[in-house]
Amino acid sequence: MDINKENLRAVTQGYTTVFNNAFSAAAALYGRVAMEVPSNSASNTYGWLGKTTRFRKWLGDRVVQNLKTHQYTILNEKFEDTVAVGKDDIEDDTYGTYRPMFEMLGHDAAMHPDELVFDLMKNGFDSTCYDGQYFFDTDHPVIGNDGQEVSVSNFQDGAGDAWFLLDVSKPIRPFIFQKRRDYNFVAKDNPEDDNVFWKDEFVYGVDARVAAGYALWQLAFGSKAALDNTNYQAARAAMMSVKGDNGKPLGVRPNLLVVPPSLEAAAKEILEAERKANGATNTERNTAELLVVPYLA
Repeated sequence: MDINKENLRAVTQGYTTVFNNAFSAAAALYGRVAMEVPSNSASNTYGWLGKTTRFRKWLGDRVVQNLKTHQYTILNEKFEDTVAVGKDDIEDDTYGTYRPMFEMLGHDAAMHPDELVFDLMKNGFDSTCYDGQYFFDTDHPVIGNDGQEVSVSNFQDGAGDAWFLLDVSKPIRPFIFQKRRDYNFVAKDNPEDDNVFWKDEFVYGVDARVAAGYALWQLAFGSKAALDNTNYQAARAAMMSVKGDNGKPLGVRPNLLVVPPSLEAAAKEILEAERKANGATNTERNTAELLVVPYLA
């Protein structure tokens, strides 16, 4: 193949198509647990996190509820993934052998949000959220009916592999995936580019400005205790009992059990078996969907 702009444009178009097809075909999981939020600046500040109100019977004048403001900010970060194709490979018409590399580039770009969001989940035991506490913690501060602060837990201690119970039934999800600039495929394929002159190769890459962060801890429960019916039932009960400020019931309905591959069998035993080991009816059966996430390994 002659190395000219027209032929190189056709090569790039082919690589772009391969990338886009792989990007579209990838089965990312982050949307099950995170809400996607657009960003128009270097960061987003989520002042509404933690604000809950409560309806009251209207007697006399309205009562303005004073809500605590939290300044939780998520900074956008830049990410890139870059590959190169030798000039000789294009000149010798062997550039098609690079197709799998561009397929993986598209797949990896689509799955990158999974890496960010589930890494955040895994590290939620020692990373802070909007109230200054660890996302999974025993003492989240909440204002009770009497106006006094009480501590609320969404954490179950233990020494095993972590598992997570979430409420993803609401418009707000437990986690945030923030997007400033979407994943974009670019090419340095001009024969006069420096990369061609100095290294005799054409360069292709993907970049994005994105970030992940914590939303409402009330919609998530993290446990390092053994994944069995007793601990699972305790986690469900704790979540459904959570109240917001002023004693407002939040109506939390845990419906997604998220586990690493090591706990898949134990999770299926809880959510799918008709009977427990002792022969009793498994009352936890079908109480949540199961999501097995390799990134939690």
